[in-house]
Amino acid sequence: MKRHNVIGDGAMAGLLGAGTVALWFLIFDISRGHPLETPALLAAALIHGQSLVTGIHPHLVLEYTVLHFAAFLVFGVAAAVLIEAAERESSLIISLLIFLFAFEVLFMGLTIFMGPMLSAALSWWSVLAGNLLATAVMLGYFFLIRHPLLLKELLGPWVNILFEGIVAGLIGGTVVAVWFLLCDLGTDAPFHTPGLLGGVMLEGIYDPAAIQVSVPLVLGYTVLHYAAFILFGLVASCLVAASEREPILLFGFFVLFACFEVFFLGLSAMLSHSLLDQIGWSTMVAANLLAAAAMIGFFFLRHRRLHIRLRESWAALTQE
Repeated sequence: MKRHNVIGDGAMAGLLGAGTVALWFLIFDISRGHPLETPALLAAALIHGQSLVTGIHPHLVLEYTVLHFAAFLVFGVAAAVLIEAAERESSLIISLLIFLFAFEVLFMGLTIFMGPMLSAALSWWSVLAGNLLATAVMLGYFFLIRHPLLLKELLGPWVNILFEGIVAGLIGGTVVAVWFLLCDLGTDAPFHTPGLLGGVMLEGIYDPAAIQVSVPLVLGYTVLHYAAFILFGLVASCLVAASEREPILLFGFFVLFACFEVFFLGLSAMLSHSLLDQIGWSTMVAANLLAAAAMIGFFFLRHRRLHIRLRESWAALTQE
């Protein structure tokens, strides 16, 4: 029965992951005006060895869909086996992480080596975004629904730190997204800003006038945007947790936010000065300041004694 449960969990996770990727590329293709183009191109390249496809043939879509879901089912079952083994030997969780990383690299490598036409139709960031979303959904199913105790056992006190970091990142990313949306409402293009940022950071187009704002570009940048904020939130959460033992580290928490502000503006200026001129320096600074204020406010609400530690740190510095 336990073996059947493992296979069932893996199959369900695989179906969720495959469905996530399929939905991502369906939205991606519809927004480009070519529904189901991606599975047709992948079927032609992977199954038939063809680099050119004229039209969207239903049999190609069906063939790749079967292959796609079968591959994810195998991947899900293998991941379920590794998680089941990690319940007996926690060190094996490293094998799961290596397995997930290898899966990401494998699919991106196949996309790159299948030929220039396939690489042009499936940009690296769209493949990476689809697989990251699928991995997040599958891990969420495994650890939040099927094995919540394993997550607590593996991470221990880190569970709360990860939770706070992810929530803080989502808050910061949402504040910036809403701010830019409000700024863009006064223009003819509602998603003009994320489209421009996506064109520069994802497509390498440094002239804003040459960037064609599209739904895939906006979606791709949105995934990158939230991933960056979640990573930043995790680092900030670690500093807050460390300040429980060393209050002086709380100053590093504020320095981190200042460095993040400078880093993002510096990166944007390095990529394209004209981009900053078009979006506006003040708009970018205001967006990041609002996000920083929201994230800091969240941490202070979660840790009511942070202001006491801050005063203790300041007193220790003045005494020195």
